[in-house]
Amino acid sequence: MPVTSDREALSKVPEVTLAFWAIKIAATTLGETGGDSVTMTLNWGYLAGTALFLGLLIALVAAQIRARKFQPLLYWATIVASTTFGTTMADFADRSLGIGYAGGSLLLSLCLAAALGLWYRSEGTIAVATVSRPRTEAFYWVAITLSQTLGTALGDWMADSGLGYEGGALVFGAGLVVVAGLYFRTGLSRVAIFWAAFILTRPLGATIGDFLDKPIKAGGLALSRPLASAALAGFIVLCLLVLPQRAGRHPGAAAPPS
Repeated sequence: MPVTSDREALSKVPEVTLAFWAIKIAATTLGETGGDSVTMTLNWGYLAGTALFLGLLIALVAAQIRARKFQPLLYWATIVASTTFGTTMADFADRSLGIGYAGGSLLLSLCLAAALGLWYRSEGTIAVATVSRPRTEAFYWVAITLSQTLGTALGDWMADSGLGYEGGALVFGAGLVVVAGLYFRTGLSRVAIFWAAFILTRPLGATIGDFLDKPIKAGGLALSRPLASAALAGFIVLCLLVLPQRAGRHPGAAAPPS
């Protein structure tokens, strides 16, 4: 019988399955509608909204690091917090700082590359299978948050470039199909493929979220942001109740001993 390795037993992130990606896309869409609900519907503005979600994110990451084992609800709450913070932070960088979508995307790309580089230099790998110790978890959540913020900037940039929200969603959806093809048809690094897919799901969720709540004249459906956010949150909770969520092996993890 296979024996679970210590690395797997201590893993505090979920097994990467089809359910993982379905919940991830829903969580990133919720991040877009939830972030817009605070900054636009409630009129808090980007700076105040960023500060609010940053505080929530820090609290949830601290709870995640203190947890002794993988807890699905806590993990996905932290993911949602990272994506709502990513939404407001990207909007703040793109608009309030005046550097535009191109400048914001470039700045965030450099920050993400630096975070992954520091993680690799410290741990010798950026595989999510190693997320079991506080220092590794800290690197993981920094990279997750930056990838969410970068994805928001990319999604907004693509949507405003002339493709619209539907066109942007199709582009990033096609990108995910290509990444899936690389996973199943090639021997490319599973770690690199995971991070490519993780980054692409964020702009996909961002464009879907914008399509749901932006005005009709801007190419959206003009749905209520709070109601759309509540529906997405309900879908995520339903998935967590119905679909199995467990810590497990991840792309790039070594096979457990027999």
